[in-house]
Amino acid sequence: MSEILPKASERIYAPYKINAIVEVLAEQGIAAQSVLAGSGLSAGQLHDPNALTSLRQFLTVCENALALSQDPATPFEIGSRLHLSAYGMYGYALMSCLSLREYFRLAVKYRRLATPPFPAIWEEGTTTVTWRFPDRFVSPPSAELRQFLFELQLAITVTHVQEVAGFDCPPLTARVPYARPPHAALYRRYLGCRCEFAQPETQLLYDSAILDRKPKMAHQLTASLVQETCDRLLGQAKISEGASGEVYRLLMAVPGNFPSMEAVAERLNTTPRTLRRRLTLEDTSFQQILDDVRSTLALEYLQSSKMSTDDIGMLLGFTDTANFRRALKRWTGKGLEELRAPAVGR
Repeated sequence: MSEILPKASERIYAPYKINAIVEVLAEQGIAAQSVLAGSGLSAGQLHDPNALTSLRQFLTVCENALALSQDPATPFEIGSRLHLSAYGMYGYALMSCLSLREYFRLAVKYRRLATPPFPAIWEEGTTTVTWRFPDRFVSPPSAELRQFLFELQLAITVTHVQEVAGFDCPPLTARVPYARPPHAALYRRYLGCRCEFAQPETQLLYDSAILDRKPKMAHQLTASLVQETCDRLLGQAKISEGASGEVYRLLMAVPGNFPSMEAVAERLNTTPRTLRRRLTLEDTSFQQILDDVRSTLALEYLQSSKMSTDDIGMLLGFTDTANFRRALKRWTGKGLEELRAPAVGR
């Protein structure tokens, strides 16, 4: 399933990336207010733990950095300073994963929590594992901003893989879709590998031998806890997306009495056929959303309430507990006993 990018105007991100841009340009003698011009943000908000920003604001600040900085190393320098510890739960989930293969998988799964201006895909081959960054942006950038964002992403990815691994593992090759720039030597300096220019897509290739290596901070309990938190954060974020977001909101509004697709389409002043087509364009379906809502509610009830298994199953529309158990296994890959919080009575 391809990644559904967030809306450019959604204010759902802590300003860690924006703050890194401001800090790097401050060292170049450029004032924060100039870097933040047009973004609607003040320097004080960058240190407010409750501040939330949007991709549009991030892109505005990137455009300002591109216009103000005379140093072509700026995007690489910003990326090299964006350590995983700045990313909150997303960063902790990646740092505590149990193998580098798991890191690659989770980095894509939870990418929506990381202020992503474009999608990311990882593919495992016989000898290489490839990070792919398709040329599909939340908001179409200029050619100059496009290059700035790809350079920033390459530096971020190399920084994160190195931090998670805890051992020297530079990529084998970097590839970018634009012509060789005058500052091409910076790619090897910051990425630690050769770069191929004028390629079909932005990519980073790693040796697949690293995939089964254990990261230095791998921890089973921490990994489970922070991944559950990331899943919950993703659940909160996705209810604001397009047609699928509208369906999520309607289904979550009446848990236990879920309307049919026909009823939802009527509520949205459209036809079932049109709604089905809109959901398909967002790489989902009414049944997938319904299963996701029921799965989310099931986990919430199991882990934070004292309701019996029978009552939870009935509340979610199951006629018997056996069907509920089978659905849980299908949704989560775990059995009821694994999902029920230990302190909650059965």
